Amino acid sequence: MSTTAELLRGAAELFPDEVVTEAHVRHLDLPYGAGKFALITLDNGLDHTKPTTIGPQSLANLDAAIDQVEKEAADGEINGVGITGKPFIFAVGADLKGVEILARHEDAVAIGKGGHHVFKRLAGLAVPTFAYYNGAAMGGGVEIGLHCSYRTVSAALPAFSLPEVFLGLVPGWGGCVLLPNLIGAERAVSVIIENSLNQNRQLKGAQVYELGIADALFEGADFLEESLRWTAAVLKGEIEVVRPEIDRGEAWDAAVERGKQIADSKVHGAAPAAYRALDIIAAAKSGDLRQGFMAETQALADLIMGGELRSGIYAFNLVQKRAKRPAGAPSKDLARPVTKVGVVGAGLMASQLGLLFARRLEVPVVLTDIDQERVDKGVAYCHEEIDKLLLKGRVNQDKANRLKALVTGSLDKAAAFADADFVIEAVFEEMGVKQKVFAEVEAVVPEHAILATNTSSLSVSEMASQLKHPERVVGFHFFNPVAILPLLEIVRGERTDDASLATAFGVAKKLKKTAVLVKDAPAFVVNRVLTRFLGEVLRSIDEGTPVEVADRALAPLGLPMSPMVLLELVGPAVAHHVAGTLHAAYPDRFAVSENLGRVVEAGKRNLYVPGTQELDAAVSALFEVGDTVLTEEQVRERALDAIAEEIRLMLDEGVVAEAQDIDLCLITGAGWPFHLGGVTPYLDREGVSERVTGRRFLAPGVASVPE
Repeated sequence: MSTTAELLRGAAELFPDEVVTEAHVRHLDLPYGAGKFALITLDNGLDHTKPTTIGPQSLANLDAAIDQVEKEAADGEINGVGITGKPFIFAVGADLKGVEILARHEDAVAIGKGGHHVFKRLAGLAVPTFAYYNGAAMGGGVEIGLHCSYRTVSAALPAFSLPEVFLGLVPGWGGCVLLPNLIGAERAVSVIIENSLNQNRQLKGAQVYELGIADALFEGADFLEESLRWTAAVLKGEIEVVRPEIDRGEAWDAAVERGKQIADSKVHGAAPAAYRALDIIAAAKSGDLRQGFMAETQALADLIMGGELRSGIYAFNLVQKRAKRPAGAPSKDLARPVTKVGVVGAGLMASQLGLLFARRLEVPVVLTDIDQERVDKGVAYCHEEIDKLLLKGRVNQDKANRLKALVTGSLDKAAAFADADFVIEAVFEEMGVKQKVFAEVEAVVPEHAILATNTSSLSVSEMASQLKHPERVVGFHFFNPVAILPLLEIVRGERTDDASLATAFGVAKKLKKTAVLVKDAPAFVVNRVLTRFLGEVLRSIDEGTPVEVADRALAPLGLPMSPMVLLELVGPAVAHHVAGTLHAAYPDRFAVSENLGRVVEAGKRNLYVPGTQELDAAVSALFEVGDTVLTEEQVRERALDAIAEEIRLMLDEGVVAEAQDIDLCLITGAGWPFHLGGVTPYLDREGVSERVTGRRFLAPGVASVPE
């Protein structure tokens, strides 16, 4: 039987590149004569932009620090032990780079056992232990504190969470067992399941205190000093910490059931992590910590060796790292400053763009349209949205006034755009209309101004072909709702120059968007993939498969919405138009559904009766279908095969640099889940890639367990 030290030593050898966290022990005299105290500080020696993580060597360092304070406590040399972090950071959990390279189940078990062994020693010391959450605390960082006798939290703490389920893991170093036993199952389910599956929602310091996770809340400026005063009062018996009794009856079971409903609504049974966490929470009702910790270790090891976690880490790295360094973007030194923005159009999309540019760039934004009523309506929309931000406390009165003053409207493009550096059009999706708009704009803007198009499917090169300066035209395709979806597809036309492209990327960064460089190919990335996928589902309906069967077919993937709900969100008319564009380019792969055409002609926007999954009778009456009825499995196979084929073709055409960019687009532009890794890891994992295209999209070990 290996000792914990041997397990950790073996794990550390597997992970030579770990950013090691030291556990420094210092001694101090507590206030009020409360005696000697040992304070452990977790610190990786880097500034707050490189948060403290916990890998096997870091665990071993903490283990050694506990060896020291354990002896001091046993010898009566200290009255208590505290643990805190470096400035602004407590600890943000396990080092995921180490998890990625694990290839054996027993190594994953060692990580689980190692964390449990080290952390639970804090609970076993002969003196009370205190965690001082001074800054960001996530995952294993939170769990360290849960093993202590008492916890304080800083009011300035910006982010506190157990994000494991979001990534495809469970809180595996005590979180699933200790948290419900501390604050009750209902609140624990909110933190472990609900917050994680709501895009990894974070708690602030005050919320950590209100939930009962921390016993005291102190201001950030003198947080440690106040925590030590409080500690002294607790040790002297002057403060008694009273925690509410935990309801271990029906309320516990109801909380677990609520967690299952949340998981079903978010991942539809497609990813195992939430359900494994809920099983452990359910069993933790007994209060048996030993059994609970064993269950956590087993779940942790199983999930580490599963495809969903590897896809989750891959997706996390895409969003956190690749998104910050867009593949193929020119040098940012070439970018020109943007001091004024013009928006052609004042409809809903154009108004959303105007608001975004004003908020993020804080430069004058002018909307134009064909009549004053439309212009006024667009400007009013922007002003009303700014007022809503004011009401929510997101901006103060002064900022609101300044933002509103930045957004104006004009019917006169020449006057409005004469000094604009960046003009974007958001008019009707028709080539002739867009070419006419660009010709008008080119005639009145300065020579250096960028002309951007928000087209979702049309050729940027063709749009620029009749201009004197086609080199300054770029595609700048946003996704609706603009304020929520991060993706921005930046399209390089055949003649777009590097300076224009660099300026577009610079603007995207200021807009806080995830920019991906895409080739000028029909429908670019997201709309091309989604249209191919939707086209196969619609074809199965046209052939005779009942709508409800076709609509359920993709449920096992855990997508954010079903095909028919997606169709409603996009709008039947827009979906039909994009399908037409793609059919013209690739008639053998993209069909145009006559049934969808009839829905559009009839002016129907909703396919289902609002609030139900029941097909609207008026829509049903428009459908003309065949007699070929497919099963859910057959529809799903057809749709996945089509996506795999289309992605391979897109990569062969050079639409994006790598498969990673397609996944990044689907995650940030269509909300596809992390447990799929976008889509290519899933297609690889299920064998679809090789069956359809003869090879995987990603090398073994990328979004999968190393072979």
